[in-house]
Amino acid sequence: MTGNSPGNSPGNGSANGGGHKLLAIFGRYKPAPWRGHYSLSKLFFNFYLVAVSSFIIIALFADFVISMAIRGVTEDYMSRFMRGTIVLIEDELFRHPRVEWPTTIKSIDEKFAYRLEIVERWTLRLEAKQAERLDSGEMAVSPDGDILYHRLKETSQVLAVGPLSPRANAEYHGSLSLELRIRLLTWTVIGLVLAIAVWFFVRPFWRDLEAMRQTARALGEGQLDARAPLVRSSAFDLLAATFDGMAERIQRLIATQKELSSSISHELRTPIARLRFALEMISETEDGPERDRLRRMMEDDLDELDGLIDSSLTYARYEREPPALHLSPVEFAPWIEEEVESMRILGRNIELVVDTQALPPGLQVELDRKSMPYALTNLLRNAIKYANARIQVSAEVIGERVALHVDDDGPGIPKEERERVFSAFTRLDSSRDRATGGYGLGLAIARLVLEQHGGEASADEAPLGGARFTLTWPVVQSVTKS
Repeated sequence: MTGNSPGNSPGNGSANGGGHKLLAIFGRYKPAPWRGHYSLSKLFFNFYLVAVSSFIIIALFADFVISMAIRGVTEDYMSRFMRGTIVLIEDELFRHPRVEWPTTIKSIDEKFAYRLEIVERWTLRLEAKQAERLDSGEMAVSPDGDILYHRLKETSQVLAVGPLSPRANAEYHGSLSLELRIRLLTWTVIGLVLAIAVWFFVRPFWRDLEAMRQTARALGEGQLDARAPLVRSSAFDLLAATFDGMAERIQRLIATQKELSSSISHELRTPIARLRFALEMISETEDGPERDRLRRMMEDDLDELDGLIDSSLTYARYEREPPALHLSPVEFAPWIEEEVESMRILGRNIELVVDTQALPPGLQVELDRKSMPYALTNLLRNAIKYANARIQVSAEVIGERVALHVDDDGPGIPKEERERVFSAFTRLDSSRDRATGGYGLGLAIARLVLEQHGGEASADEAPLGGARFTLTWPVVQSVTKS
């Protein structure tokens, strides 16, 4: 068989083929698996290692600086402390002949906890300052500060006393000295206390991080109503608030895109259907006037499509990321007159009146000269569409805010519908023709513009009997928005 089945029509095949080609290029989307979690033990050990290492380095550096600063004082104190002992040892040696000094020093050494020794002067390697002290008859100290040297009167021999530190003596090598035991105990206690402190410090951070991760995971899986949990650490307050703002913005953007896609698809059907009908009719008729009428219909439908696309893009832009707001002071009454005058041509037989008598003379109001006219003209278009014979534009100052009213004598808006008319693609009439039709975006855009100005748009009953739309915003805005 060479015929096409319904499922394999050329149009369908082309569309599906294009889709299959895109899928072949990009592949089908597969959500990445959500594995792993924040490890409390890893976070604790990493932080603890950094804290302990920093503490040890700081302690060792401080100990080095302090020991170097007091080294001279310590050496002087040790020399003064040992001077009497060394003089007594020297006197004892000189009571014996020099040949008996090695035997004598050994017998004396047995009575002390540190070593005594007689060495030749030339064997010593001392700092210049210490060598000078030794040669002048004073006591000198070894480079490590643990051995004292004293030249035995007019001889070339030197009495060496030390090492004086207990850990440097052989009799203490078999066990830990008291100083070392105290140091080990102290560092152990410091390490344990620091570990406990780090644990209680890190745990709230880990708990908040894990909760934020769970929320991010829920958002990634499509749960757009997920929000950051109540954090217990003040360090994450700003992050949680920013996260919630991001989630709300994403939810709003996706909802707006879905709404726009659905509504635009619905709105496109009518003009497209009319275009298709006009094309079929123009190909079947030879009557010149009829062909011209159909051609004008097609042009009107194209204009309607162009207007729909332009309004939809404007609304999407304000919903997604409002353009930068550039506030400047304008003289309010002349500005209103100018904007209304530009719309009179659309009113035709409708009486369009401007009343600014309630405004203080020379009143200046801060507004964006690009976006605020868009809000006012949308209200005027809406009023022109529904008014029977009269539209009145008025303004007044209420406290520190200015109010701009657009009243018409049309059918008005039911009280229960006055808030809904500001939603996108909302129309209270069922007509679809160009006389009373529209896209339901003008009032929605007007509200977005006023929210950007720190104000609001509202609907009420007009003194003329129809609908009143009111724009209110601060006369002066202290902070320029962007």
